[in-house]
Amino acid sequence: MYRMAILSMCTSDTELDVAKCVMLSVVHDLAEAQVGDIAPSHGIPKEEKSRLESEAIHTFVHEMLHNSPAAQRIEALWKEYEDRETPEARFVKDLDRFEMATQALEYERALNASALQPFYETSIPYIEHPEVQEWGKDLLEERQRLFGTGSSANSH
Repeated sequence: MYRMAILSMCTSDTELDVAKCVMLSVVHDLAEAQVGDIAPSHGIPKEEKSRLESEAIHTFVHEMLHNSPAAQRIEALWKEYEDRETPEARFVKDLDRFEMATQALEYERALNASALQPFYETSIPYIEHPEVQEWGKDLLEERQRLFGTGSSANSH
């Protein structure tokens, strides 16, 4: 979340509300604090994952923060991110994809081995924002320089 918030501030896209992007970055994974990071490999249907995360946000907002104005703002931001109906929410989703690939490259560097191709294949090709696409392209080029691999994540 922190890296995504910083990346939000790095955009040169003047059409985006950067402050909102930072806030969306901070709250986007809030439900995962309770339900965990549910990946497709866990075999949990998307509808069930969505239900679990919605319940977690509801609990956080209504029980922990007592439905305060701040809690309502957090819930609205989380819902905006989940619905992806605004340019800011779509941008932050792209940051989430880019950040996942960035983490994969960090792990590969630590292992000194290219071993996490699925993380690139399920993230970089789905980035839609032009600036984040460029960041993803740069990341794949760096991976290529380090390990001589990664070009297949470029195609969509």
